[in-house]
Amino acid sequence: MAACWTGRALALLVALGMLHCWGLASCHAERTSALVESRARERVKRGWVWNQFFVVEEYTGTEPLYVGKIHSDSDEGDGSIKYTISGEGAGTIFIIDEVTGDIHATERLDREEKAFYTLRAQARDRQTDAPLEPESEFVIKVQDINDSEPKFLEGPYIGSVAELSPIGTSVMKVIAADADDLTYGSSARIVYSVLDGEKFFTVDRQTGVIRTAVADLDRETQDRYELVVKATDMAGQMGGLSGSTTVTIVITDVNDNPPRFPQKMYQFSISEGAAIGTSVGRVMATDDDMGENTDMSYLIKDEEGGELFRVSTDGDTQEAVISIRKPLDFEKKRIHNVVVEAVNKHVDPRFVDLGSFRDQTIVRISISDTDEPPIFFPPAGVLLEVQEDAKQGAIVGAVTAKDPDMDNVPVRYSIDQSTDQEQIFNIDTVSGAITLGKILDRETAGWHNITVTAVEADNQSMASQAAVSIRILDVNDNPPELATPYEASICEDAKPGQGVP
Repeated sequence: MAACWTGRALALLVALGMLHCWGLASCHAERTSALVESRARERVKRGWVWNQFFVVEEYTGTEPLYVGKIHSDSDEGDGSIKYTISGEGAGTIFIIDEVTGDIHATERLDREEKAFYTLRAQARDRQTDAPLEPESEFVIKVQDINDSEPKFLEGPYIGSVAELSPIGTSVMKVIAADADDLTYGSSARIVYSVLDGEKFFTVDRQTGVIRTAVADLDRETQDRYELVVKATDMAGQMGGLSGSTTVTIVITDVNDNPPRFPQKMYQFSISEGAAIGTSVGRVMATDDDMGENTDMSYLIKDEEGGELFRVSTDGDTQEAVISIRKPLDFEKKRIHNVVVEAVNKHVDPRFVDLGSFRDQTIVRISISDTDEPPIFFPPAGVLLEVQEDAKQGAIVGAVTAKDPDMDNVPVRYSIDQSTDQEQIFNIDTVSGAITLGKILDRETAGWHNITVTAVEADNQSMASQAAVSIRILDVNDNPPELATPYEASICEDAKPGQGVP
């Protein structure tokens, strides 16, 4: 073969499998084949023109896999032409029969590792080793088979959706990848399906978007779901490969539950002597929601309870703290029924039709008796009056005190001597009657202010005092007297009726 050709055609045949195409005709087979034809009617320089060779991947046979043939139409079959290849994999992965031009693959190829190989072909004179054609480049493309299953590269997945979301609410998207050839057949065409959990969620076959399938997802009943999503190649056709992943869907909370008191009545007791602000007890409503959806406030609904007691909310525990607003009196009322109401702070308007987001309970508060000191009547003090000429031992008046407790212990009276140092007055220890211990003189002292002490007969520590004011009433017990002594003189011969100077 010379560098210039006349009246001859050089053809390169590329065939896959056992297919051979010769001459100037075109052939079509199961795999791609190409015939490259070059002609020259006059003496012109010609080059080689190459299409792709194809070799199927993952060949498992024991013999080298036939790839194709290079051939010159000037080859008369006498072995005078030597065919050679060079480039990627030449001599190792790909070998050529120097005489026939047959190319074989000696190794199992994986398109996912390397999709094509670039080589160069040449025809030489076997005797002189002179090139008969310019070296020309060609490509052997590895033909894909469906040997790679879809894989979820980002799994396992975790997503979330609010409870009570409408049907069709988008939760998240999963994506699987297939290493097979997207441009060839359906090997890499993926469809999605739900293997486990399809009662509650669906997945879009084409996009992998997961959506709710029911509208009554309830976090308080089940707060998470484990789905198994499958990706199948070959567009889901029989024989397609598949891979799966786990998808955890967390159900987030909405405020769809009202507060509820576990009991309809609570009972506490407190001493009547407890100071204002003293805590009586704590009650707590529960809320099946979580986070700020459980925040609540408390209030007292009845007027009487609100007058004597107040309620506040413990911000840390969400408990209602009931404390004393005004002094308590066992003798007036021994039991108070206080109506306490719990109200959600953050009501979601979407769920108001579910019912009232509040609840009530009764807090029964029993007042226990305390040993209290006697109480004087009237409590503001006593005003008494007595004539200044009253005799010693005369009754001036009386004071009255009473034990306010249930036992009604007898009371004993006494006068605080620091207020009656001259002991002008006496008091009957049992009756509280005040009598004169000395004669009075209004002109000396018109008022006397004394303090009377009342104590319980059996408990001297239970004592109280009252101020007693005694006014001394005047009587006509003093003749008139001149303010200063006077002297006058008169003549001895003064006439009757004459004024004295």
